[in-house]
Amino acid sequence: MGKLSVALGIIALCAAGAWGGNICTTRGVNSCKQCLAVSPLCAWCSAEVLAQGSPRCDLHTNLLENGCGHDYIEFPSSSVTILEARPLSDKGSGSSITTQMSPQRIRLNLRPDDSQIFRVQVRQVEDYPVDIYYLMDLSNSMKDDLRNIQNLGTKLASEMRKLTSNLRIGFGAFVDKPISPYMYISPPEAIINPCYEIGETCLPMFGYKHVLSLTDEVTRFNEEVRKQSVSRNRDAPEGGFDAIIQATVCDEKIGWRNDASHLLVFTTDAKTHIALDGRLAGIVQPNDAQCHIDKDNFYSASTTLDYPSLGLMTEKLSQKNINLIFAVTDTVVGLYQNYSELIPGTTVGTLSRDSSNVLQLIVDSYGKIRSKVELEVRDLPEELSLAFNATCLNDEVIPGLKSCVGLKIGDTVSFSIEAKVRGCPREREKSFTIKPVGFKDNLTVVVNFDCDCSCESQAEANSSSCSQGNGTLECGVCRCNAGRLGSHCECSEEEYNPSQQDNCSPRAGQPLCSQRGECICGQCVCHSSDFGKVTGKYCECDDFSCVRFKGQMCSGHGQCSCGDCLCDPDWTGDYCNCTTRTDTCMSSTGLVCSGHGSCVCGKCDCTQPGSYGDTCEKCPTCPDACTIKKECVECKKFERGMLVEQQSCSRMCRDEIETVQELIDRGKDAVNCTYKDENDCVVRFQYYEDSSGKSILYVIEEPDCPKGPDVLVVLLSVTGAILLIGLAALLIWKLLITIHDRREFARFEEEKARAKWDTGHNPLYKEATSTFTNITYRGN
Repeated sequence: MGKLSVALGIIALCAAGAWGGNICTTRGVNSCKQCLAVSPLCAWCSAEVLAQGSPRCDLHTNLLENGCGHDYIEFPSSSVTILEARPLSDKGSGSSITTQMSPQRIRLNLRPDDSQIFRVQVRQVEDYPVDIYYLMDLSNSMKDDLRNIQNLGTKLASEMRKLTSNLRIGFGAFVDKPISPYMYISPPEAIINPCYEIGETCLPMFGYKHVLSLTDEVTRFNEEVRKQSVSRNRDAPEGGFDAIIQATVCDEKIGWRNDASHLLVFTTDAKTHIALDGRLAGIVQPNDAQCHIDKDNFYSASTTLDYPSLGLMTEKLSQKNINLIFAVTDTVVGLYQNYSELIPGTTVGTLSRDSSNVLQLIVDSYGKIRSKVELEVRDLPEELSLAFNATCLNDEVIPGLKSCVGLKIGDTVSFSIEAKVRGCPREREKSFTIKPVGFKDNLTVVVNFDCDCSCESQAEANSSSCSQGNGTLECGVCRCNAGRLGSHCECSEEEYNPSQQDNCSPRAGQPLCSQRGECICGQCVCHSSDFGKVTGKYCECDDFSCVRFKGQMCSGHGQCSCGDCLCDPDWTGDYCNCTTRTDTCMSSTGLVCSGHGSCVCGKCDCTQPGSYGDTCEKCPTCPDACTIKKECVECKKFERGMLVEQQSCSRMCRDEIETVQELIDRGKDAVNCTYKDENDCVVRFQYYEDSSGKSILYVIEEPDCPKGPDVLVVLLSVTGAILLIGLAALLIWKLLITIHDRREFARFEEEKARAKWDTGHNPLYKEATSTFTNITYRGN
C-alpha cells in the first residue's frame, strides 16, 4: 500500500485512541460495500452475533480486539501481480524476440480510494533494426535537393551501419492536392505540364505517391531517386500531411517491420496544409486515416478527403510506433518546431538549401531519438490516476517525471508508477497500456476493482434471523424488505411507539434525526433531497454541504462526505483545489520551475529575483548560461564543486558532456564560455542546445593552467643577475674613476700652462745666508 495509505492509517489510529472513533465508525454506513468505500483502512465484520455496541465497520485491528473472528472479517487488500515479465534484451538483431520493456503484463487489485505502486524498466538495446522511409517534397523549389540525394541510399547505409547491422530504406514523394486552387488549371497545357509558364517541363501535379517499399537493397533507393522529377503547385503550402498519414497507415505497402525502429523523414522547404484547409477546394469530408494507395501507388483520395489534423497524425504515429523527423529549411523550422511539440517522439532538423546536409541530419536525429525514453499512457480509465517518478541516471529518483534524456544505447532506466482509484466503477475489470514513445513494447495493466464483499454471495433471503423472514441476511446484517425497519426488521412503518424516538437522537434535547428525517421504529429514515443524499444513523451526514470553490463543490476534484471533502488523487487542501502534481511545472530542461522556483498547487512560484513565466523559464537578471553551466562542467567533468557537495549533480545537470580538443563553430545555438577554477586554471567549454532541446557541453580536455616556477632556472637567473649587477657596478666605478682622473690631469695641464717663473732660476733654491734690515738703526 502506498505512503498515503500509511499516513491515513496513522491518523485513523490516533483518532481512535483520542476520541474513541475513527473514519470507519463515524460515517454511519450500514452495509459491507459502503464500509469498504469509506477508506482503504476499513474492514467489515460479517458475523451475525457481535458484541453489543461494537461497530461492524471499523479498523481491522479493532474488529479483532472486539471479538470478530478472522474468517468473518471482510478486508480485501490491494495488490500487484506480475503476469508476464520477459527479461530485457541486450541486442536487437540476431534474436527471435527483442524485449526493451519489462514487465509486459501485470494485474492490479484495487479497493476503493486505494493505490498501488509498480515499476517498469526500459532499455534501448544495441544493434536494433531500423526502417527509414524518406518522404520528399517534389515541388519545383526542391529541384536542387533531388539531385543531391541521388546517392543518399549508399551513403546513409554506410553511416547507419555504424549503429545497426539491419537497415532498410524506402522512398515516397508528395506535392499537393491536384485540384484548384492548389494546382494550375490555365492555360490548359499547365494541367499536364505545371511548369509551362516558366518554360520548363515537369510532371503533372500529384498528392502523394509511394515509390519504393522498405528494402535492404540500398542501390535500388539510388536508382529510384534518379528516376524522379519535380512538379509544381500553385500556392505556397504543400500537402505533406496527406503523405505522412498515408505512409503511416499503409504499413503493408510501406513494409514497416514490427521489430524495428521506424523513422519517417519528412523533407520540405515550405509550410504545409492542415485540417480544414481543404474547404478552399470544396473538400469537407474529414480524413479517415485509412490507406488509400491505389494499384499505381498514388494516393487515390487526395481530392475527396481533407488534410489530416495534428491530433489524428499523433494518434496514428503512436499506434504504428513511428518517429517523425522534420528535415526543413531555416525559413520554416520555427513552424515545424511548434508542430513537434504537439507530436510526441518528433525531432526537427535544419535542412540546407540544397539538402546537402540531410545525411548528417538523419544520423543526428536518430541519435536524439535513441537518447530519450518517454512513457505514454493509452486508454486510461477515468476512475484511475497515475503519478510517475523517473530513475534515469545515477539511481536518482526525479518525482513527477515520465521521461529520461541524455541516454546512451544500452542504458537502462526505470519508472515507478502509482495508480490510484477513485470510487467504484460499474465495470469491475478494466485495462490500460503504458508504452515508451516509438517502441513496439508495452505494458498491459489489468485492473480489478475490489468493491464487493465475498459475504454478499452467501446472502440468505427471507432469513429467520430477520424477524421471521422479513428481510435478507447479508454480511451479518438484515437488509429489510419494503415497509420493514429495525436492525432485525422487527418493526413495521405502520407501527408507532413514542419511546422509540429516544434512539433517533444522539443526545437528550437534540432534534430527532437532525431534523432531516423521520423516526420510525426507533430508526431514522432520512428525507430525500434535491441537492443530494442524506445519510447517517441520525441523518447527520450528506454529500452536498461541503465547501465550494469557484462554484464547484470540493472544486470538482473531490467527493463530499458528511461535510468533509475527500479529495481525489493528486489533489489536496480543504477545498481540494491544490494539486500535488509537478509535471505542469516541468520546464523544457526537465527541471521543476526551471530551477528558479517551487511548484505550489501545480503552478510555479518563482522565487529567483527577476524570473517569470509559466515555468519561471524567463529571467533576464538571472545568471547567464555560462554561469549556470559552469557548475555542471565542474560536477560532471571534474567531479567537484557545489553540486557534488549537495549530491544534486545528476538532477540539476542533465546535459551531455563531450570532451574535445578544440571548440568549433556550431552556429547561433552555441555559446562559448570561459572561467577560472579553484586552481586558477582556465577552463573553456561550449554550451550547445539542439532543436529538440537536448543540451551538450563540449569541454576542452585539459584546462589551461599556469605553470609553477623552475627552481634551477630561478637560481641561475638570480646568480646571473647578481653577477651582471656587480659587473655593471665595476664598470660604472671604473668609468667614473677614469673620468675623474682625466679631469684632474686636464686641470694640471691647464695650471702648468699658466706658470710665469724663469726657467734659469730655481725657485726652490735658498742661499745659505740671510739678510735682515734693522729698522731701529739710525745711521749718520
